[in-house]
Amino acid sequence: MNEQNTYMMRCIELAGNGLGSVYPNPMVGCVIVHNNRIIGEGWHQKAGTPHAEVNAIESVKQKELLPESTLYVNLEPCSHQGRTPPCADFIIENRIRKVVIGSVDTNEKVGGKGVKRLLENGVEVVSPVLENACRELNKRFYTFHEQKRPYIILKWAESRDGFIFPEQEKALSGSPYWISNKYSRQRVHQWRAEEAAILVGKNTVMQDDPELTPRDFKGNPILRLVIDRRLEIPMDKNIFDDSCPTFIYNEIKQIQKGSLTYVRLNFDGNVVRQLLDHLHENEIQSLIIEGGTYTIDKFIQTGLWDEARVFTGQADFKKGMRAPIFEGVLKKEIHIQDNVLRIYKPGL
Repeated sequence: MNEQNTYMMRCIELAGNGLGSVYPNPMVGCVIVHNNRIIGEGWHQKAGTPHAEVNAIESVKQKELLPESTLYVNLEPCSHQGRTPPCADFIIENRIRKVVIGSVDTNEKVGGKGVKRLLENGVEVVSPVLENACRELNKRFYTFHEQKRPYIILKWAESRDGFIFPEQEKALSGSPYWISNKYSRQRVHQWRAEEAAILVGKNTVMQDDPELTPRDFKGNPILRLVIDRRLEIPMDKNIFDDSCPTFIYNEIKQIQKGSLTYVRLNFDGNVVRQLLDHLHENEIQSLIIEGGTYTIDKFIQTGLWDEARVFTGQADFKKGMRAPIFEGVLKKEIHIQDNVLRIYKPGL
């Protein structure tokens, strides 16, 4: 691996520390190199706090070395005034003469303007470097700004013979029918802390009464989403516990009550597209869909998904509710004791 790639990989590693904490901002890491030695580094830690470039520059003890140093960053420095000042201007003010950028920012507020600002002020810019890896890191951010919708993750657990729920008689008997083990479920809680919103359908709430919270993992509060067309879910279910902001998509009313928001949709139209447009309007950049089959199938049928995370357990149900059927490319397989987690991307 060449020198530029090595330092860019360090930027990516640092940026990953912000997963689940920097939303709606992208994850950004930055290193400052002088004579092949890192003299400063930083990452964006939380929306509204200093960006990675500022943290990295401030961490340099010998500021007189900055004009002779190279700044590496995985995403184009911002050039606009938001909750924090423009990073491009801060780089210029500190007389850094060379900047290596992993990928250009496609947010219309930036969109090459940061690079332009640097070039206009005599800064040498090298870009892109490890662009695919940098875009993969910020897949949520790029999907949101380029496709005008959240990055969509489908998640379910299925039995060895392809069911997500056993036959009703077995379920009602009180027999255990957990498919995923406790370590797999812990991983799911971590995922919830990493994403902006989580969606389930009415039947999942009625059958499982999930809390849809990250449990012991820290991150921004997750937004809970439920599709309940006719508002049939009883108010004693966990989704009404006020622990997280919650949207109820329905065809009856549109009103907000504390942490609960009822959002009216036209269920005779394309519900998936309406829901995603609503989330885009509310700047929700990522969505994990946890069920059930009917809800997940709607996204599969419309081709609106970016990743499927499927746990397979050791149980055989023989009868019950079938797992979703989809076409995807297997990208990763992970064994978690007696469970297998397979991660797919769309494709044949």
